[in-house]
Amino acid sequence: MDIIIEVEGLTKRFKDLVAVNNISFEICKKDIFAFLGPNGAGKTTTIKMLITLLAPTSGDAKINGYSVIHSPAEVRKNIGYVPQMISVDGTLTVRENLTMMARLYDVPGIERNERIKQMLEFLKLDRYERSLVRTLSGGMIRKLEIGQAMLHHPHILFLDEPTTGLDPVAKRNVWEHILELRDKFDTTIFFSTHNLEEAEEVCDRVAIMDSGKIAAVGTVPELKAKTLKEGATLEDAFIFFTGGSLQEEGNFREIRRTRQTQRRLG
Repeated sequence: MDIIIEVEGLTKRFKDLVAVNNISFEICKKDIFAFLGPNGAGKTTTIKMLITLLAPTSGDAKINGYSVIHSPAEVRKNIGYVPQMISVDGTLTVRENLTMMARLYDVPGIERNERIKQMLEFLKLDRYERSLVRTLSGGMIRKLEIGQAMLHHPHILFLDEPTTGLDPVAKRNVWEHILELRDKFDTTIFFSTHNLEEAEEVCDRVAIMDSGKIAAVGTVPELKAKTLKEGATLEDAFIFFTGGSLQEEGNFREIRRTRQTQRRLG
């Protein structure tokens, strides 16, 4: 079993708020692993520590053998990241966005055009390469963002709420390409979601997060079995481990953030 992500006692405090509270877990190479939990559970904060955007208060994590504390530059070479909020420039064309990211990722100039061409073809965006990004659908924009993050062939792809604001057809299309990229490049996929169906459909393993802590980790069948309930669903497992439902309405701030994302993605 090849471990590619090792997290040990990872904690993040913001003054009196403990956003992530002493969590530990491991992820194997090529796994599709999800953080499942509501807004405020600590999912995004954890991801930001793993990709070196936030420094841990305590604990450490190793990404493909490199410490996020002691070797952040090496960590960044090994990862790709797609944030929840839109990360492409709508005033540029599809190709211009890819070219800009290839340069930022230090893709060698001699390989740059070929990698961009291959990614456009792979994502079925080649016919749109000269289109302004602001004219694309939400699903195409998300595929472009994933393509950008994969141009340097990272070992691990981090995605924060990758299908927020997308309709069911677009969601399915995005996940088809994510799974194909995983197989093509042997990439480990780490994503956060509050979508139970999404987690159940694509994940090898799931971590249920609640109030900054990991309540449970395992495969979906394992988590269901621990409820001791016949015909248990993943929602049953979530309630069993956290005591609350994931399908909450949320507060005004959470609703506003979700709707802002949906508008930006079309």
